[in-house]
Amino acid sequence: MVQRILSVLLLLTLLLGARTIVAQTESSPPASAGLARGRAAHLRYGINLSEWFAQVFDPKGYTKEHFEAWTTAQDIALIKEMGFDHVRLSVNPQPMFRHKQADRIPADYLGYLDAAVKMILDRGLAVIIDLHPDSDFKQKLVSDNEFVEQFADFWRALAQHYSTLDPNLVFFEVRDGYRWYGIQARLAAAIREGAPQHTIIAAGARWSDDDDLLFMEPLHDANVIYNFHFYEPHVFTHQGATWGENYWHSVKSLPYPSTPASAEKAAATVPEAEKRLAVVRYGLDHWNAARLDEEFDQVVAWAERWNVPVTCNEFGVYRKTANPQDRAAWISDVRTSLERHGIGWTMWDYSGGFAVVTKENGKPVPDELTVKALGRTMPKAVH
Repeated sequence: MVQRILSVLLLLTLLLGARTIVAQTESSPPASAGLARGRAAHLRYGINLSEWFAQVFDPKGYTKEHFEAWTTAQDIALIKEMGFDHVRLSVNPQPMFRHKQADRIPADYLGYLDAAVKMILDRGLAVIIDLHPDSDFKQKLVSDNEFVEQFADFWRALAQHYSTLDPNLVFFEVRDGYRWYGIQARLAAAIREGAPQHTIIAAGARWSDDDDLLFMEPLHDANVIYNFHFYEPHVFTHQGATWGENYWHSVKSLPYPSTPASAEKAAATVPEAEKRLAVVRYGLDHWNAARLDEEFDQVVAWAERWNVPVTCNEFGVYRKTANPQDRAAWISDVRTSLERHGIGWTMWDYSGGFAVVTKENGKPVPDELTVKALGRTMPKAVH
């Protein structure tokens, strides 16, 4: 009987001790947690380099000629001159992914990527290496556990390849949610094995929106920055787009900030009644600077709860249809609100459909409205 009592007391002591350790861990994060926060200071004002190593629409695909011509040293110099401090380099893994030998990345393709990373770092810019696969690649992650393991092999090899570069300036991002939380943890572990000192950027599931971020719990890794994308409300930021919601392509002249009267007028261009209602609701929601502040208040509250750094590495407005002044107003309000909340940002994108720069005969021409909305500086040569 005495022995049984002593055993129970010992078990209670162990449980209380474990609870104390858990409580201390939750209230006092490891000392290394400050490392990611410090490195996040290198990701304050950024731009996405799309359609270079991912989202390539040229029928010839991912060729040497494309890599050398799409984004050049002149582009990187211009990004630096406009006052950006980092770029997010989207990379489609599929062209360099070898089935059953994913850790053997083709040397020629890796050489093109090395040249791009070096060109960025040589200008004193930080770089986020963001693996950004196409839909068919993502679908394999949904259904094939072995493919997830191969992708982990690929990430481990890629991280190891760049592990000798300055960890204050080179970041690895895992993203896109399909069975995501388990997969993301697996890939983060592979990256950590390949590059023990570098900071990982992680996101919520689905589309990595701010509400997806609020749903997640942080990884068991202190050296992580958490990111979200912000395109709210999509009916404004994606008006005229031919992907996503089908009705977006029929939305025209939708203004920002939103009012009931202006939204009612724009809704008349949408043929389906329930989609017209979505446009009307945009007006009723009174999207403006104050409304954006409320969104980011929630993100900051989540970050403070978990004591982790956050960044917004995608936001922007599709150029094709939106009124340029309204587009600039939304970008300015989002950017200033993010900065007011202490959140670094990376706009989408440099020269694609949401661009800060247009290309005329291959020459980059900064859009002054967008540059100013981002609080950046117009280059002297184009003032």
